[in-house]
Amino acid sequence: MGYEVDELLNGIREKQPKSFIKMALSIFAFCLIASSALEAQDKRPNIVLIVADDAGYADLGSFGGEINTPNIDAIASVGIRFTNFYVGPTCSPTRSMLLSGVDNHLAGLGNMAEMMAPNQKGKPGYEGYLNHRVAPVAALLKDANYHTYMAGKWHMGEEPDHFPAARGFERDLTLIPGGGSHFDDMWGAKGEKQLYTHNGKVITELRAGFHSSVDYTNAIIANIDENKTDGKPFFAYLAFQAPHDPFQLPDDWLDRAKGRYDQGYDAVRAARIDRMKQIGILDRDATIFPRLPNLPAWMALSADEKKKSARKMELYAAMLEHLDDNVGRLIRYLKDNNLYDNTLIIFLSDNGPEGTAWNMAAPWDNSKIENWGKKGTFIQYGAAWAQVSAGPFRMFKGYESEGGIRAPMIMSGPVVRAGGGITHALTHVTDVPATILKIAKVNYPARYKDQHVMPMTGKSLLPILNNSKTSVRGPSEWIGGEMFRNRSIRKGDWKLLWLCQPAGPGDWQLYNLKLDPGETKDLSAERPRMKADLLRLWEKYVRDNNVIIPSVSPVCAKL
Repeated sequence: MGYEVDELLNGIREKQPKSFIKMALSIFAFCLIASSALEAQDKRPNIVLIVADDAGYADLGSFGGEINTPNIDAIASVGIRFTNFYVGPTCSPTRSMLLSGVDNHLAGLGNMAEMMAPNQKGKPGYEGYLNHRVAPVAALLKDANYHTYMAGKWHMGEEPDHFPAARGFERDLTLIPGGGSHFDDMWGAKGEKQLYTHNGKVITELRAGFHSSVDYTNAIIANIDENKTDGKPFFAYLAFQAPHDPFQLPDDWLDRAKGRYDQGYDAVRAARIDRMKQIGILDRDATIFPRLPNLPAWMALSADEKKKSARKMELYAAMLEHLDDNVGRLIRYLKDNNLYDNTLIIFLSDNGPEGTAWNMAAPWDNSKIENWGKKGTFIQYGAAWAQVSAGPFRMFKGYESEGGIRAPMIMSGPVVRAGGGITHALTHVTDVPATILKIAKVNYPARYKDQHVMPMTGKSLLPILNNSKTSVRGPSEWIGGEMFRNRSIRKGDWKLLWLCQPAGPGDWQLYNLKLDPGETKDLSAERPRMKADLLRLWEKYVRDNNVIIPSVSPVCAKL
């Protein structure tokens, strides 16, 4: 621009009086200032990353569930649903990959910190927190002039230099550990006081009347509102605790799903799977993993057992509906403030539904069914309803089978061209930070904070979002995973799976997921060469990611 301005000014000086030249210079100065102001208004998209904790693949209405999730479904109606999206089988490993783009065995959460096996403790990649050999996406965005906000569950380190404020978030309201009460009593699963931070500082009490879904959403809205006029884009990470147990709700939400599950888990699961096929989430001939053999048919339960079981599912459904209501509040705020159209929205669940029943000590009191869902109660819904949440898939949270690692994901926003579409492309949680950085025009560095960092392994999903490609992975590309001794490799339609007993045989099994998403027929004997090929990839996965198989497992022999 400078060259053209000089030429024009020279022409004016030759032909015009000094007063005109002075006026012309003033006009040009004004234009240059205006141009600078426009440049200061950063046009890169805002990014809202929403994570539900332990929500199942089949729970959302847009994925076939009967649970009322109109606000999340509205995002799906203008966005794109991912049906082959893979995460880790538990919370913190997934979150480490979500915020780093690096496999959890390298990022510090090769196992959950609270379940680290003796042979893993102290080893690189098993620090129990998001280590400093990765460059967190929030820190990279902050360095690139994004505002960075977080509210919700962290679960990636409990020391001050592990807090969100130390890993790139300028504002936060955070539950640092992995779970506990949704109310202001701050109880953990074993009755211990939970650690919370606000803008990097430890806090010892929460707002009277606090509920996790409400207050985390309030915090994100307040953070965005604080700086909405300064011209900078924002990255907002809303990491809900819900619907993670304990199922706890404000009083006016306790009976939102009352009576809805009286027909029982067998009927609800069948109806969900039928809807999933109708809307294109599943193929018409998709296989279904059967009800676990240790679980009775619904009709075999006593009247009292049915009443209690249905009530647990009512509370779970209400937890997810309450979460959805708060997502709606955030979306309305974005629309009311002219921010929605330039905001990429990502919604996902961090792992499969929780099907393992854990024994909870005092102070939790579940003795009166009429109090279930209130402060001081710790309600879980168990394996039968977890199978409902997982749809046709095998097992649930904690396992490398489809029910543990295949999760719902939705993306919408200015870069999405297939509004309301569905993609069956093979995708992985490490693709999410890669996509965020690509859209924000931020490069992932080889070094960060004066030290080498692990390379990001995820792939940007932008070609799928803008309809330029149907997949970002070729037929020879693959993904792997391991947790609690369970293992998997996915390449194209094929999956190699190892599940410990009694969930599996304690040996490798081979499945064609296109024909058998329920993982019901082991093809090891029929396709030995395919099995051998995937076993070689497993060995490569172990080498590349420093996988240490734990000496003990919290889920093996738990069923």
